[in-house]
Amino acid sequence: MFKSIFTKYITAFMLITLVSFILLALIMGSLISNYSSEAKKTLVENTADSTAENIGVFIRLSGKTLPELLETNADQLKKSLNTQAQNSEATAFVTDTSGKLLIASEHPEDEFGDAIPAEVAANVTAGQEIYSYSDLGGFFEKKHLNSIRLIGPEDEPSAILFVCAPSAQMSAVANKMTRTVAVATLMVFVVALIAVYLMSEKITEPLKDMSKAAKAFAQGRFDVRVPVSGEDEIGELAKAFNNMASSLEKQEDMRNTFLANISHDLRTPMTSISGIIDCIIDGAIPPEKQNHYLEQIAGEVRRLSRLVSSLLDISRMQAGERKFNMTSFDVCEMARQILISFEQRLDEKKMEVSFDCSSDNIAVTADKDAIHQVLFNLIDNAVKFSNEGGELTIRLEEKDQKVSVSVRNTGSGIPPEDLPFVFDRFYKSDKSRGLDKTGVGLGLFIVRTIIERHGEQINVKSEYGKDCEFTFTLKKAQETKTRQ
Repeated sequence: MFKSIFTKYITAFMLITLVSFILLALIMGSLISNYSSEAKKTLVENTADSTAENIGVFIRLSGKTLPELLETNADQLKKSLNTQAQNSEATAFVTDTSGKLLIASEHPEDEFGDAIPAEVAANVTAGQEIYSYSDLGGFFEKKHLNSIRLIGPEDEPSAILFVCAPSAQMSAVANKMTRTVAVATLMVFVVALIAVYLMSEKITEPLKDMSKAAKAFAQGRFDVRVPVSGEDEIGELAKAFNNMASSLEKQEDMRNTFLANISHDLRTPMTSISGIIDCIIDGAIPPEKQNHYLEQIAGEVRRLSRLVSSLLDISRMQAGERKFNMTSFDVCEMARQILISFEQRLDEKKMEVSFDCSSDNIAVTADKDAIHQVLFNLIDNAVKFSNEGGELTIRLEEKDQKVSVSVRNTGSGIPPEDLPFVFDRFYKSDKSRGLDKTGVGLGLFIVRTIIERHGEQINVKSEYGKDCEFTFTLKKAQETKTRQ
């Protein structure tokens, strides 16, 4: 039941809201009840004072005692009691000092006998008991809020006035207000529940979509995307999830491309080697031509060796097993030697070469073998992808504590949509293999990894159909003497 975030969120909110409203209702109810009780008590006290004063006025004006007054003016006194009692929703009655009932207001809710207990009357007369909240010794079935006054001289009272309000009437206003608060609380709770339900649904729906997409990824379907709605944290998470999906899809495409390329690059030389060996064994190739075909076999073996070496380099660098030996050396001289090694290929393509070095010697601190591999790969690509009669430019210059090395060639360049991915593993912009018949898309990945492991940067810029330029930086050596 509580497995989903949606259910947990709704349940937690409902409990928090419910407990909060219950506490609020209890506090409000208590405050209202206390206020109502104090107001009712004040009202009963005032009623008792005014009733006692009215009876006193009757006695003084008539010049009679209370029993005599009751014989001649009972109706008028009762009318006065009724008027006073109705104002406070109470019962008013008068007894003699022994507790015998003399006169009472009309109040159908209260039915009682013709006398209060003598003990109660005696205690009141003597001022020993207040009976503010009592059943008056069993006179009432339930406890009442009572206000009692003595009528007559203080030293010798002739009667006792009782103004009594039932407790149910005392809390009627409080009960009504409590019910109002409870209904309002329930209405607010329902509205809040609907609002939270909609909000929770909006929050959890993208998470459900992500869960479905993740399951699709597990099945190898990387084309699934999550709908993005809003600019909040959930929206940002959905965008990040879609970006991850796009990256996975590209990685899967590159992996498939790599498998196709690696299969081709493994199968082609192996087929060639197998075919030549079979022909030699069968005697189809005469002895005088065997050396020529053996040279072809050697070339194919070297090609396989380069492929395996590249794969091993990547594996070692990613595992952190390849350690770089930082030394100082002349990078200009290294670039010249590498360029000389491409002399035959440059002549075959009739390329114009420009070598620009800001100084005769520029010393850098780096792993010499690794930087040789970087320069060789970049120049090899530049020659490979240059057009017939094109240009190759190598430029080295010092910039503060850095040395910038760039390799530029004219040719078809790199399409704008391929530029962000040229350094990715197994990525080949020349998917037709028209120019790159031997690569598998690992060279530039190795180049970037080496440069980044040196703490430096490499970037590429290209004008499609015109040229392409790779530039990387190295740390300038502090020593004045270089070691080559």
